[in-house]
Amino acid sequence: MPLEDELGEALRSAGAAFTPDPQALVAAGERRGRRLVARRRAAVTGGSVLALALVGTAGAWTGGLIGGDGRGEVASAPALPSRGPARPPGDGPQERGGTGAVTAAQMSQILKSLLPAGQFTQSESRGTDSQGPMATGVFDDGKGQARIGIMLTRIDPAGGMSKEMTTCPDRRNVAFDSCKEEKLPDGSRLLLIQTHDYDDDRKSVKDWRATLATPQGYLVDASEHNAPQSKQASPTRADPPLPMDRMKALVTSDKWRPALEDLPAAPPEKGALGPEEDAESFLRALLRGYEIPEADKGGDGGYGYVVLDDGKGRSLVELRVQKDATGFPADATAQADGVRAKVTQGPAGADAPGVVRWSVDTLRPGGMRITVSAYNAPKQTGPASRTAPALTVEQVKEVALNRHWKDVDER
Repeated sequence: MPLEDELGEALRSAGAAFTPDPQALVAAGERRGRRLVARRRAAVTGGSVLALALVGTAGAWTGGLIGGDGRGEVASAPALPSRGPARPPGDGPQERGGTGAVTAAQMSQILKSLLPAGQFTQSESRGTDSQGPMATGVFDDGKGQARIGIMLTRIDPAGGMSKEMTTCPDRRNVAFDSCKEEKLPDGSRLLLIQTHDYDDDRKSVKDWRATLATPQGYLVDASEHNAPQSKQASPTRADPPLPMDRMKALVTSDKWRPALEDLPAAPPEKGALGPEEDAESFLRALLRGYEIPEADKGGDGGYGYVVLDDGKGRSLVELRVQKDATGFPADATAQADGVRAKVTQGPAGADAPGVVRWSVDTLRPGGMRITVSAYNAPKQTGPASRTAPALTVEQVKEVALNRHWKDVDER
């Protein structure tokens, strides 16, 4: 029996035996889901499968644990407060929430505000003081009741989860009616998929999902059904209420940003190295959003490089990461967040005629030094293959000052 079916069958059997406490089930389901992710990755080849979403971060929700007979309907919520100081991430797995800057009631109200006109009832939610803030409820636009929900979490932006959660599954492993992958201008990855709760002849309940993974490590996962409950429910309408463009708007809304920013940074994925140990992987992850093909890559420890080729000539991009750095340039400019940065544009050196280097050298408050350089040649020493590097100066700055570095510096 496939792993996701095994998990689903176990959950259905347990649910038939007693009246569940939604919060306890959610916590237990999420913990079990995380343990199963590694097994699922090993069992399936050729990229991501939707089962990762089913048994991973939002596994309890897609298994029907959030909602259904849930309690805690929210009638209204106050305006969002200003965000207080972020709680620094701690050691070990992320099994705790943030400061609670966004309450359970506010999570429910945000979800309601992003839906079209209609009734939103049977709402259930968790705030950022809990691990895995979420909101769910039954939405009725006059065409039938539908279960809609959303869950927020943080993931390691340099790990493999981001790509796996936003890659269409192999049809040999997961049946779906439609699936689309999209890369957004800010480097985020988006998955839009239309499937069913079951892969056999019980295809009556539709499950439409939108999953967003950002370069900062934010993961937003939303799902809707054409029934008031998932799994063993009967459809109340032909399709879920939101078309896929509205699902995209739901997960990309800036209204979720305060809740996401209040969550602690995720620890590195198991087996993943820090940037001072594997700069190559970190650089490749940070460059993904520019969608420029790689011609070469490599590195060792805190040094990593990628050679980009946009069809106009190859261009070397380097990343150097150093902890507890000394000897930083005295004329660097202080940024608003306490980071000091120095931007340099000019010849790469006397031994490399015609080669130019655009470099951004930064020193973070925690002592981590990040230097990103781009060349108009595939090697530092040339020869030059183009007039300017493949990345603009602003793009080099974006990589060097990416918000991801704040989380790494505080670990």
